[in-house]
Amino acid sequence: MKNILATEELNTEELILRAAKKIFTHKGFEGARMKDIADEAGINKALLHYYFRSKDKLFESIFDGVLKSFLPQAILILSSELPLFQKIDRISEYYIQSLSKQPDIPIFVLHELSVNPYRLIENIKEHGMDLHLFSQQLQSEIDEGKIRPIKTAHFITNLFALCVFPFIGRPLIMGMMNLNDTEFNSYVLERRQIVTETMIRSLKV
Repeated sequence: MKNILATEELNTEELILRAAKKIFTHKGFEGARMKDIADEAGINKALLHYYFRSKDKLFESIFDGVLKSFLPQAILILSSELPLFQKIDRISEYYIQSLSKQPDIPIFVLHELSVNPYRLIENIKEHGMDLHLFSQQLQSEIDEGKIRPIKTAHFITNLFALCVFPFIGRPLIMGMMNLNDTEFNSYVLERRQIVTETMIRSLKV
């Protein structure tokens, strides 16, 4: 009996989190209401408040889950002992494949970045994102004449922008290129190799 109740609670909580993620993605934190989330989940507000006392608590739970689904692997790749060019390939592969499965994530993060960037920064720090070791590797490659001089900030910006923008700009890209959903998915999968080749070509001496 206890196992059945635990499963039901887990299912209800997961239902709420999915509904809240959808509402936050489309309306942002400020525009979302607890009633909207309850309606989307198909439950009443009292039950919603039983699981999550406030909109802030609910948002924090979702945002923490989003970061946990993306940051640890990225941190692992960047802090590994892999050669620089292999890291570029691994990062582009990981992010493009992950975002293909969760294409709403960039818009969700963009909303938070525009409204409360400090909360985002603190969340990222709490997950252990430290680019110090990667910066040392990058500088070592520059000092040895293997790559062109580039600051870590520009490198990270270039790499993540190339990976993430197609998902943020999906409606624009599909409209301009007259792509249907299947064609867009194929286009996104092609991006992995293109991102890797573009980044490496920009760095080669």
